[in-house]
This record gives sequence, structure tokens and C-alpha cells, in this order.
Amino acid sequence: MRKFIALFNARTMEFLRDRGALFWNILFPVVLVVGFAFVFSNGDDSLFTVGLLGDGDAPESLRELAGIEFVRYSNSDDAQLEAVTTRLRQHQLDMVIDLDRAEYYLNSEAPGAEMLRRLLHTAHDPSLSEAGAVGVAGAPGAAGFQERRITGAAIRYVDWVVPGVIGMNMMFSCLFGVGYVIVRYRKNGVLKRLKATPVSAFVFVSAQGASRLVIVLVTSVFVFAGTNAVFRFTMNGSYGTLLLLTVVAIICMIGIGLLLAGRLKNEELADGLINLVTFPMIILSGVFFSLEGSPEVLQRASLALPLTHYVSGARAVMLEGAGLGEVLPHTLALAVMAVVFWLCAAAIFRWE
Repeated sequence: MRKFIALFNARTMEFLRDRGALFWNILFPVVLVVGFAFVFSNGDDSLFTVGLLGDGDAPESLRELAGIEFVRYSNSDDAQLEAVTTRLRQHQLDMVIDLDRAEYYLNSEAPGAEMLRRLLHTAHDPSLSEAGAVGVAGAPGAAGFQERRITGAAIRYVDWVVPGVIGMNMMFSCLFGVGYVIVRYRKNGVLKRLKATPVSAFVFVSAQGASRLVIVLVTSVFVFAGTNAVFRFTMNGSYGTLLLLTVVAIICMIGIGLLLAGRLKNEELADGLINLVTFPMIILSGVFFSLEGSPEVLQRASLALPLTHYVSGARAVMLEGAGLGEVLPHTLALAVMAVVFWLCAAAIFRWE
């Protein structure tokens, strides 16, 4: 334990004395959050986004309009319907059409709701005629379609993007703060000297991981609390659930850093491999934009990335008020990945 504490303190103090790394870990995500908040705070998007549930095609009156984007969902069960209508309630969708249940949903507080109703009303579409667009919840329309109204305030883009920014900063800090640093130690002969001491590889790796866990967790909480004091993010869930998800995600990402640093001795190669791992995660994990509407193969591939599970789980907690049970699949996926990464890292680690 004394060896562990000594290595833990040494690595932590090394980080704190590196003013450039310290301020980069804190300042970079703050700049991103502030920038997104101002850039997207007043932007008006004229494009309607309509979610489609079930089999079949969208109403012809909407398909003929170039300004409407359709997002197809795989099924129309109750869980999927609840998730999609939650997006409608948060103004992330402008309309939801359930083709199996012969219903369509509008958000009464959305500025585009009346426009969509009028488009359906004036176009006299066979499946959504005037009878189904009279504005009465549950009013029957032609071909059995009914209108359903829900309410909900809009979610700002900064509320939606902040879990992705925090997660991305955690990823960079874990991979470069662990993987890159250990490779530098190996190149400079530090690991070779430690090999001659009573310190075991297990104690060394554990101390590196524990130090990085504390550093990343503290900086993430600081960044979140500091920006939240200014922008007042939407938080419908529990801070405890969000904190647990964050801790598991950090441990998982530290495992990736240890795995990449297992045997490398070249900093340039380590830098390239880390970038090779991080950029696909940034693109495919939904950090800055949603993957809904993208090819299904990309959506399935993204589930193999730890950042996807953290961002999705954190957004569910913050925006949808999800509890521990609802984000448990994301938490377990991160935990399983963490065990695999740490075991593989321990198997291939070498001092030299």
C-alpha cells in the first residue's frame, strides 16, 4: 500500500505541476460548451423532422415536400413509442407518425406543429385528411388515423451536447494521460528503473489508473458545475446515477489507455494509435450530432464504443430523467468493456 500511495501521489503531483495539461483539461471543455451555447442559442431551423414508426411510407402530402426529413424507427412497440414521443416533447422531432397504430403526434408547444397540421389539412392526403387534423386530441380521421397532442418545452442544443463534450474530454484525458505518459516513461527509461525496485507491475498500473481516475473525475465535476452555474443545464435525473455512470466510463477509458501503452516505446506511434481510436469515437458516438437516420450498420457499430454508452446514458439521465435501472444496460456495457480492457492490458504490459 505504501508503494501504491507513493506512485499515486507522484503521478498526481506530476499532473498538477504541468500547468499546460491542467488548464487544457479544464479550459478546453469549457470553451466548447460556451461556444456551442452561443453559436446555437438563437438559430432557427426551417427543416421539419418527422419520426416514422412501423411499416409503410410517410403520407404523400409530406413526402412531396423537400423541407422535411424523415427518421425511420425499427419498431413501434410501447417502449419505442415512449422514447420517440419523449424526443417530440423535447422538440427534437417536429412530428411522430405511428403507421401501425394509425396515429400521429404533435407537440402543442412546438412552433412547427400548426404548420404541419395545415400541410396535412390543405393537402387532403388520403391517410391524414381534414377530419384527422381538426386539432382535437383523438379525433378520428380518414383511414382511421387519429391526432394525439403532447406538451413539452424545448431542449437547448447546449443541454443536448454537454454530455458529449464532457465525455470527449474524459476520453482524451484518459487516453493521453495514461497511454501517452506510460509510453514516455518507457522511452525515457523510467519504467526500466522502476523494474529494479520492489514495485510490481500491478501496483504501478493500479496507481496510474487510480491517479487518473481522481484527476478526470474532479476536472469533469468542476467543468460541469462551472458551466452549469452559467447555463443552468436541464437535469431531470439523479446526480448520483450520473456520477456512477461517469466513474465506470472513466475506468473503462483508462483501460483503453493502458492497453494502448502496454508495449509501445515510441511516442509518435502512441500518438497516432490514440488518435486512431479517439476520432472514430467522436464521429460515431453522437457527441455533436445524433446518429438517428444514419445507416443501421453505423448505429450498430457505435454500440461497440464506450463513449457511445456514456453519452447515451448521460443524456438519458439529464434530459429524460432516467433512473439507474434504465441506464443499467449502458453501465453494464461499460463495466464489461472495462474488465476486458484491463485484463488485456495486464496481459501484455512490459516494463521495457
